[in-house]
Amino acid sequence: MMMLCGNFLSIQFFRKIMKPLKYRTANVDDIDNLVSLINQAYRTNTGSSWTSEHSIVSGDRINHQQLLDSLSQQNFSLFVAEMVKNLESALVACIGLTFQQNAVAIGTFCVNSHWQNKGIGKQVLAYAEQKAFAICPTLINYEMFVLDARTELIQYYERYGYSKTACVESYPIHANVGQPLIDLKLQHMTKSVIKEM
Repeated sequence: MMMLCGNFLSIQFFRKIMKPLKYRTANVDDIDNLVSLINQAYRTNTGSSWTSEHSIVSGDRINHQQLLDSLSQQNFSLFVAEMVKNLESALVACIGLTFQQNAVAIGTFCVNSHWQNKGIGKQVLAYAEQKAFAICPTLINYEMFVLDARTELIQYYERYGYSKTACVESYPIHANVGQPLIDLKLQHMTKSVIKEM
């Protein structure tokens, strides 16, 4: 049984057992839960979320059809992180990898706001980097785009080895990923893949 871990009793239940995360590839059966997770993490003000964009972007971050289209792309993989106890699993995070030659773009990355500030994001990001290299051993760079107004998020990625580049792109206003409430740009960040000798 899969659930989006959002209600108080479920959260308390899974916090007590706080077992290691289990990862798997997302599938079409996950779409509704993933749409809820992504929009909850980015576009609602829960008070505990530091990833929320609700004050700078209005509207949903993603919808069912967009996620379905993404999952059908051959160069894209979306992974979910769950906590499992007996026959119940709680979806707590997701992260996407888009492969482009010798680089991989990391995106669709979020942690349920109720589970933030517990080191889960760090674990999920590390998993995604390792998984990307396992899929593509010729990988040279990890890449991502971050809203330029999200200085705390940029600083978070800098702590894990990512650096801002000179590349800054316009907000994709026609991509149906929400309407900016302030002037926004996309800041490109990159990190070199460290290969063990």
